[in-house]
Amino acid sequence: MSDNSLYEVSTLPNGIRLATTTMPHLRGVCVGIWAAVGGRHETESESGLAHFLEHLLFKGTSKHSARELTTAVEGIGGYLNAFTTEDHTCYYAKAAARHFARLSDVLIEMYTDSQFPENEVEREREVIREEILSYRDVPAQWAEELLSEALWPRHPLGRPLTGTIDTLAQLDGSHLRVFRDRFYTGQNTILTVAGPIGHGEVVQQVSGRLAGIAPGSVFTPLSSPRRVRSGVRVEDEESEQAHLALGFHAVSRTHPQRFALRLLSVLLGENMSSRLFQSLREHYGYCYSVQSSTVLLEETGALSIFADLDPLKLPKALQVIRRELTRLCDQKPSKAELRRARDFTIGQTQISLDSATQQISWMAESLMAHGRVEDPSEVERGIFNVTPEAVQAVARACFKPNRTGVALVGPGYSRASVRQMIFG
Repeated sequence: MSDNSLYEVSTLPNGIRLATTTMPHLRGVCVGIWAAVGGRHETESESGLAHFLEHLLFKGTSKHSARELTTAVEGIGGYLNAFTTEDHTCYYAKAAARHFARLSDVLIEMYTDSQFPENEVEREREVIREEILSYRDVPAQWAEELLSEALWPRHPLGRPLTGTIDTLAQLDGSHLRVFRDRFYTGQNTILTVAGPIGHGEVVQQVSGRLAGIAPGSVFTPLSSPRRVRSGVRVEDEESEQAHLALGFHAVSRTHPQRFALRLLSVLLGENMSSRLFQSLREHYGYCYSVQSSTVLLEETGALSIFADLDPLKLPKALQVIRRELTRLCDQKPSKAELRRARDFTIGQTQISLDSATQQISWMAESLMAHGRVEDPSEVERGIFNVTPEAVQAVARACFKPNRTGVALVGPGYSRASVRQMIFG
């Protein structure tokens, strides 16, 4: 059991961890099964395999067809979905709490007994092919994908999670079965539940169903990103706007500077009072949309800035961005500005955890990152204790040319011209 009063954690004999938080005020329950495997665990020839497997787990088991599985959840007013990230894959379902047993049964059956019939593999290959092509029709999303390639060239983190048309064509049912058997093991599996359900009820309901999963081993990523100079990726596309993605190598999800990094991102562009929103949009009117965000991984991370704007305004907008980054390196934020960013971050965390869906993510991601479920108050203290000096220090560490990646999708610019605007 966990010592944390908000969360309870049990470990089954095969290594599967069961984590719950009881939310008695809710009418619904959310259940998630997490496999600690994602795009960064793939070899180059396997690119897209984790995501392909995610799709195929919805395509039928030895007992039920794909339609029967979805109907079992949607027919009671529930919701069933999944997603793949760089380092984990999640399958989750929500419904009224009285249907907890059905939700957990459906998810566990999908996780342990999917059959991958060849006709479904071929059909879903075409579906994912359309998904890949659709991203090209969303330039901002395409720019984000290119930014990963620019930040982590020639590394699994720099490859698209969907794979490419070429790698997708090479994958078949045998690849899916081998990948699942290798990674969907007890040591790599977490089940999380949030809602008006007690921990004991969860353990009683799912333990037997999960007992047949082999313990397996804990897998680490294939390799850590090499310290190579990040790149510039430009796609000269005819469109009304230029879609800019600017990224900087940052700290990992367990690094002491992670709290300062989060506040740095908030100061830059996570809300309407942020520096980039106020300067680029409110003062100059250079863009409609600008934002910043962070991603924290096992041994690395990134802070990114995204903006959509008139291509003719791009040079001036980049001057403003460079000025704001330089200012954060040269001058500590004021205590008042940092206090607003801190209060915003803590408030947003508290509000998000009112959601059962956010709670199952909090538990699983904490277990994968730290081996335990963090109490939200621990994170709040970490945020609260960040000083202006700490924000300036992490800005100075991140905002360097050799830690910068750039992607641009839009008309009128070459890689050389973008590089010149960014690096001078």
